[in-house]
Amino acid sequence: MDRFAWFKWQALFRDWELFAEGLGRTLSTSLLALGLALALGTVLGMLGTSPWRAGRALNRGYVDLIQNTPLVTQVMFLFYALAHWKLYLSAFAIGVIGLGVYHGAYIAEVVRAGIQSIHRGQLEAAFSQGFTYVQAMRYIILPQAAQVVLPPLTNQAVSLIKNSAILAMISGWDLMHTGDSWAANTGYYGPAYAVVWAIYFALCFPLARWARRLEERVARARGGEVKAA
Repeated sequence: MDRFAWFKWQALFRDWELFAEGLGRTLSTSLLALGLALALGTVLGMLGTSPWRAGRALNRGYVDLIQNTPLVTQVMFLFYALAHWKLYLSAFAIGVIGLGVYHGAYIAEVVRAGIQSIHRGQLEAAFSQGFTYVQAMRYIILPQAAQVVLPPLTNQAVSLIKNSAILAMISGWDLMHTGDSWAANTGYYGPAYAVVWAIYFALCFPLARWARRLEERVARARGGEVKAA
């Protein structure tokens, strides 16, 4: 039997609301997780370049722990361990926390590299004017580093959206879980996964293209700065 027979597509179109709800759950999870990841990444990235040894150690420990363990193990740990400790969170909340913490480690490295791309003399000049480290970061260093870190941050957003499919493993009713469940109930796997693939592509491809353009713009700007120097 044809895996992509027309009657299978007709069945999927009749149930389009299920896929729309799954898409909404994927988008809401991704947006909240991205907000958490940006907050964690910015703070820990600043700590990674701070004059405080404890801050640098916290950055290094967090990044090493998260980056060297698979995302699926982290989400499963939250799912089972929290319940063992009588902390019951929804699959949605666990997805937001798991994705946010995971990508926060990568964003921390992006922010740290962006801060280090700014000449050290600017930070020293800020200190000489009475700025604290946090004030210097907020008003002087981070605004300049934003141009450098925006392309890799956009790439992290793309990765986060794709990784949100991990919610399917904990019945998160995201887009992937919706496709899995619908296909299992109907037996129409071809259309289900084709539509899920197409939706993820439609979400991620424009962001990936935008990130590439931003990278090219930053490269041209920094090339011009080198020539001017």
